[in-house]
Amino acid sequence: MMTRMKVGMGSKNKTKVQALIEVLADYPMFTGAEVVGVDAVTDVFGHPKSIEETIEGAITRAKKAQEGYDYGFGIEGGLMKVPHTKTGYMEIGACAIYDGEKVHLGISPALEWPREALDGILHQGLDGSQAMKAVGIDKGEEKLGEREGFIGIITKGRMTRTDYNKAAIMMALTHLEFPEYF
Repeated sequence: MMTRMKVGMGSKNKTKVQALIEVLADYPMFTGAEVVGVDAVTDVFGHPKSIEETIEGAITRAKKAQEGYDYGFGIEGGLMKVPHTKTGYMEIGACAIYDGEKVHLGISPALEWPREALDGILHQGLDGSQAMKAVGIDKGEEKLGEREGFIGIITKGRMTRTDYNKAAIMMALTHLEFPEYF
């Protein structure tokens, strides 16, 4: 009897788990895989403020999620400095896949956050949901990132947080689909 592949997602956030389920359905190597959300708290306090912190958070989540599973996936949202932007920063989502030996990375599209929310993250230590709530962009939700996210609001639903996470996952999966290139 063939053993069913098990994949850990380093978060129980619905947008991350659902994104992984939807993406893996299109990849033959993951046919029938069971996806499990795993509590994988990172040491990054609040909201990552650099691409380095964002990538480290994704890798930490992936490694914790892989414990007891065939693959571990970690997604971390965070800021990165981007020249010529209005605020100097853009928000990205990083996906790390850990197969027990190697890390495979992918990044989502990027977008600027409102200056006031960015100030809350950079100068007050707020996370993304807290910063959006502080400036009134939370739609009354405690954790905006558990639903459509700011990306859903700013694109008027054209891209949801699940879609945003899916993009990062697909970019990381290129390493598994085409290992000869990497």
